[in-house]
Amino acid sequence: MDSVDVVLLTLNSDRMLRPCLESVYSTVPVNKLLVVDGGSTDQTFAILESFNVKYGNVVIVADRGTRATARQKGIENVATPWFVFVDSDVILCKDWYKKILKEVDADVGAVWGTEVWSTLQNSKALKMFLWVTRKIFEIRGGTHDTFIRTEAVRGIKIPGELHIFEDAYIKDFITGKGFRVVACYDPFCIHYRPKMVWTVKGSIDQIVDVLRFGSPLRIVKLVFAYGFYTFYAVSQIFSGKPQLL
Repeated sequence: MDSVDVVLLTLNSDRMLRPCLESVYSTVPVNKLLVVDGGSTDQTFAILESFNVKYGNVVIVADRGTRATARQKGIENVATPWFVFVDSDVILCKDWYKKILKEVDADVGAVWGTEVWSTLQNSKALKMFLWVTRKIFEIRGGTHDTFIRTEAVRGIKIPGELHIFEDAYIKDFITGKGFRVVACYDPFCIHYRPKMVWTVKGSIDQIVDVLRFGSPLRIVKLVFAYGFYTFYAVSQIFSGKPQLL
């Protein structure tokens, strides 16, 4: 397969941006790195410029709206038959692109590689986490490291108010066009979640966002899964174990 565009959303993302992009360029044949920035004031632009000097294919698009408007702009700027959504705080596994291609078929509209939180070390917790994360994807989708057929999202208009659950809208749109969305355990990405997540307030804020933006049916389906996430996050907070960069 030819090179593909990569869409990356940023907002003061310098904490993990460099290792994230190193992992992207090491495994994905990048046509253009389409960065949709929400008004960064840290070292995000300096890091992006260093990659542009090296590869000459970084394009920055400004958007100060929601994740929905940012993803919409990213999609609208894609010029390749397939593209990748990748978050700015993840590291793609080795051979991510080669592995993702094995899941592509004529009726596939998107392939999602699972996320693994950087704090997970216990094998039993990891096994449970992977099962729960897969269930969450089936309900609401995900864009941490997702390979998308451009045709499958052609004409999409993501509601601008969806600061979260925009990934659910994208997944539903793709399946509504008759394409399959495939979820895998391998490839995967390591997700270095922000510091605010590893606080009681951060955990509560995430639950509030789910209640605020999620449909009643999705909220009911997600109760157990997010209950597990919250339990794990709180246990990490009180054990003092979160590993952050």
